[in-house]
Amino acid sequence: MPSTSGFCLHKGLFWESFVRFLRGRKMEDSKIVDLYWARDERAITETSVKYSRYLKKVAFNILADNGDCEECENDTYMRAWNAMPDDRPELLSSYLARIIRNLAIDIFRKRNSMKRKDSEYALSIDELDEMIPSGSTVEQEVEGKLLSGAISDFLRTRKAEKRNIFISRYFYCDAIKDIAENAGMKEVSVRSVLLREREALREYLKKEGFAV
Repeated sequence: MPSTSGFCLHKGLFWESFVRFLRGRKMEDSKIVDLYWARDERAITETSVKYSRYLKKVAFNILADNGDCEECENDTYMRAWNAMPDDRPELLSSYLARIIRNLAIDIFRKRNSMKRKDSEYALSIDELDEMIPSGSTVEQEVEGKLLSGAISDFLRTRKAEKRNIFISRYFYCDAIKDIAENAGMKEVSVRSVLLREREALREYLKKEGFAV
């Protein structure tokens, strides 16, 4: 069982992975999962080498706090370690993103309003709140209704570019500026796409019998 205090690994294993990282030779996901299944602590090191920056970005979009992001990252590795070998994720990046996103949202919900103001998650929730009013909190809608089978079915009906923009904003909570840069679009165009997609989602949910 790995140490819970930052997963302190053997120095030789760390440097072996670090050298591989510098050379751009990150381990394949399937091999990392094999390490988890074998209860080999190198799984944590290899996961960090390959996905640390990605996971911190997902958490930072929600929390906007480096200290909290590091805590979420370490907890993500522990959750992954405890969940496998029962779980065998086909796409490790998405599997880890779901874990750290849920952890970050839990921390976000415990915050006061002042600490929420710089969060892209808070901004994206506000955007959805405009289109999907309901009797419960928006966070509950996002984690329940919107991220259930209905939202998945809706996204399957959308063109790839629009679907990717929507997911970037409302699952990964990416900033509009970053989405525009990645998509090679202007920020105003991204905002326009998101507005139209929110409207389309609202109409879709109405047709599916949801009270919106």
